[in-house]
Amino acid sequence: MSRTEFIIATAIILFVAFCMGWFANWLIHRFTRVSRSDVGELERMAQELHEAEETRDQAITYLQQREAELTNQMAQTEAELNAAMEGLRDARHEAEELRAYIERAQQG
Repeated sequence: MSRTEFIIATAIILFVAFCMGWFANWLIHRFTRVSRSDVGELERMAQELHEAEETRDQAITYLQQREAELTNQMAQTEAELNAAMEGLRDARHEAEELRAYIERAQQG
């Protein structure tokens, strides 16, 4: 093999390697490329996720407010119940005293 044939063979091998590398690069980019519809779908999904998070935050805020209202209402109801029970206890005590007074008056 002469020097010229060696240079031509090396050039051909390098050119074929370059072409194979270029083709492999093109093929990889062809299959991994993100299309505009995919980007649009990702943007739509991101927007829907953002809206869902806002809705969740609003629901959490509403539930916290509602829980505070119900807790306050329950505390008021318990206070009213305690007052009513105290009034009933006093009324029973007074009724018992009146019964005892009437019994003493009838006996004596």
